[in-house]
Amino acid sequence: MAALRAAGAALLRPRAGPAPAALGYHKKVVDHYENPRNVGSLDSKAKNVGTGLVGAPACGDVMKLQVEVDENGKIVDARFKTFGCGSAIASSSLATEWVKGKTVDEALKIKNTDIAKELCLPPVKLHCSMLAEDAIKAALADYKLKQDPNRESDKKADNA
Repeated sequence: MAALRAAGAALLRPRAGPAPAALGYHKKVVDHYENPRNVGSLDSKAKNVGTGLVGAPACGDVMKLQVEVDENGKIVDARFKTFGCGSAIASSSLATEWVKGKTVDEALKIKNTDIAKELCLPPVKLHCSMLAEDAIKAALADYKLKQDPNRESDKKADNA
């Protein structure tokens, strides 16, 4: 009986290590989730700001990523807002860190596999890094569209 009590007491003692909510996530994911970088919005009406809004219907994750580009084509700021799991938030946060300081063409080379590898995402969470790559591409496509007014009028004509 004493052994049983001792075993029960050991189970009730707080454990050292990660919080239960963090179990199963790599420490890099937990860090970006608990301390997200670049959360917020930029002025989506500004000509030098591109906005990408993407979602994954299967899991309900929605990601908005915005980039601000200077006159030399360098990304000087990036912001995100994400509704989703910890891996989606971490992927968004990391994506904004990675695009800052890059040219538009360099940022387009960021791949979901690089994001997934950096965050050590398990296969079941790879869609989060795919969303981040799609958000980067969508934001940069929006930025490029704003730089060429003829393209925008062509797009409006196509939709008419």
